[in-house]
Amino acid sequence: MNQPFILCFIDDDEIYHYTVTRSLKSLGLTKKVLIFSDGEQAMWFLIDNIANNENLPDVIFLDLNMPVMNGWQFIEEYVKLKPKIGKVITIYVITSSSDPADLERAKVISEISDYIIKPAKPEMIKGILENLERTIGSTDGNFFFNTTADDVT
Repeated sequence: MNQPFILCFIDDDEIYHYTVTRSLKSLGLTKKVLIFSDGEQAMWFLIDNIANNENLPDVIFLDLNMPVMNGWQFIEEYVKLKPKIGKVITIYVITSSSDPADLERAKVISEISDYIIKPAKPEMIKGILENLERTIGSTDGNFFFNTTADDVT
């Protein structure tokens, strides 16, 4: 990859944080990995860094089921904040929910680029980042797949 991304994982699963972060760093895919255990922590980070694009993530991997502020609540707040952010941030939902209602809800939110059912292995994230790197500049950043981890392996 020419330019490693700043990745943000918003997920309350600490084991997932550890394994993904360790794997991505060993593959050299990231400039920085931001980890938040709920949407509220991540939202405060975005607000606090709104004027500093270098600190903001390029990609957010968002879980839906979390305490304090869940993924849906985060997206609602992000949509309000987005016009003030001077950087394109691509958001992928990575969740254990295979509920068709969640998938349909995600499809109508233009800020969500993809809905991925866990587990998302580092190789899958690598593929997403490589695809994203290829599409930067050739799309508005809004594309939607319905991916499961099994689709990539």
